[in-house]
Amino acid sequence: MPQRPPGQSGPRVDDQIRVPEVRVIDENGEQVGVLATSEALEMARSRELNLVEVAPNAVPPVCRILDYGKFKYEEEKKERAAKKHQHTSELKELRLRPRTDDHDLQVRARAARRFLEEGHKVRLVVRFRGRESTHPEVARAQINAIAESLTDIAVVERAPEMEGRGMYAILARGKPREGAARPVGARQAPSTNSANAMTATTATEATASAS
Repeated sequence: MPQRPPGQSGPRVDDQIRVPEVRVIDENGEQVGVLATSEALEMARSRELNLVEVAPNAVPPVCRILDYGKFKYEEEKKERAAKKHQHTSELKELRLRPRTDDHDLQVRARAARRFLEEGHKVRLVVRFRGRESTHPEVARAQINAIAESLTDIAVVERAPEMEGRGMYAILARGKPREGAARPVGARQAPSTNSANAMTATTATEATASAS
C-alpha cells in the first residue's frame, strides 16, 4: 500500500490523515458514512487498500478507500494526455496563384484540412502579378472552392478581400450554422481553361495598351 512521501504534493493518505473522523466512500463508490478515522483506516487496511482524502475542505473531510498507487498512476496518465493535446494555435498560410490548376487546388485543400484538424487557422492567399489583379473573380472563386471543400470542418472567419497585390481569406475550425449562406462562387474551382483565358485576356489588354 504505497503512501505519499513526505513533502510530496497530492492528497493525504492513510496515517497522514489526522482529523478525528471522516466521511467514507468505499472502493465501489458506495457511501459508507461518517466513521472515526482510525476505523476508516482499519477498513481500508483490511481490504489491502488505502484511505485517501479527496475533499479535505468538507466537514468532515471526505475520504475514499482505493488503491493509491493505481489512483496516482491514472491521474498522471490523465495529465499526460491533457498536455499532449495542448498546443498553441497558429495561423498557417497557403499561397496560390490565379493560374493554379485544379490538381494543385486540391493539394492546397488537403493541406488546409490537415492544419485545421491540428487546431490551426488557415490564411489562403492568392498573389497577383502584372495585370492579373484586374480579374479578382478568379482568385475569389479559387478561395471559395477550397472553403467549400472544407465545410464539414471549417468556417470562413474572414471573407475573401483584396490586400495589396493579392486576395486573402481566413478559415477557422468549426461547422457553419444551419442555414448560413454558402461562399459566393464556391461551387467549383476555376479550371485551367479559365486561368488560361484570363491570361490571354490580360495579354491582349497589355498589347492594346502598348499600341
